[in-house]
Amino acid sequence: MKSAASPTKKSTPIEAGKPPRNARENRERIMAAIHAAAIAEFSENGLKGTSTQAIAARAGLTKPQLHYYIKSKEELYEELLMSVVSDWKGMFNTSSADPGKVLGDYIRSKVVIAFEKPEVSRIFTREVLDGGRNLERFWPDSRRRTREKVKVINGWIERGLMKPVDPHMLLMSIWAMTQFYADSALQVQQLIKPGQASWMPDRDALVQELTALILRGCGIKLP
Repeated sequence: MKSAASPTKKSTPIEAGKPPRNARENRERIMAAIHAAAIAEFSENGLKGTSTQAIAARAGLTKPQLHYYIKSKEELYEELLMSVVSDWKGMFNTSSADPGKVLGDYIRSKVVIAFEKPEVSRIFTREVLDGGRNLERFWPDSRRRTREKVKVINGWIERGLMKPVDPHMLLMSIWAMTQFYADSALQVQQLIKPGQASWMPDRDALVQELTALILRGCGIKLP
């Protein structure tokens, strides 16, 4: 069994930085370390392949210390899984009547989350690939929000603001193109910049490229 000091594991020691000023601050720092460690472990190994010992070691804790702060790895996993779902809510902002702006902002938001929280996105994708048994609470709300998006897109089509497309396919194409840079970051790096670990394309350039591709495909003039 590897200890927290194992050179093959990235750790998030709870003692790093300034000493906590009070018990609340100390708890917050420990929970942040636990969450960071769990995200790394779950994104690499999934729920079944992750042990509480591995999470504790990466967080700089003993296993008994970890269980003082969490009930189980399953509860922690569900919390992190729902966090990415929460991040995605509200990204499709229809306060504007301009489909180009709405879709452009949506694409940018999806790319930003893929770049800033790639490991959390991979937890969600791995769960789907594993059968999605821990997403049962997620699907009803997701279906409702997708129907709302489809209704908005169909309204644009009816008003002649964009050419006829399948709204579901449009949304899923946006999800696929944006999340790819989180879920397949290694492939992106290996094919474009081999030997440069963790390389990613310029985020703003990628947003512009994907936005232009989607809007042109929908017959929407670029801003």
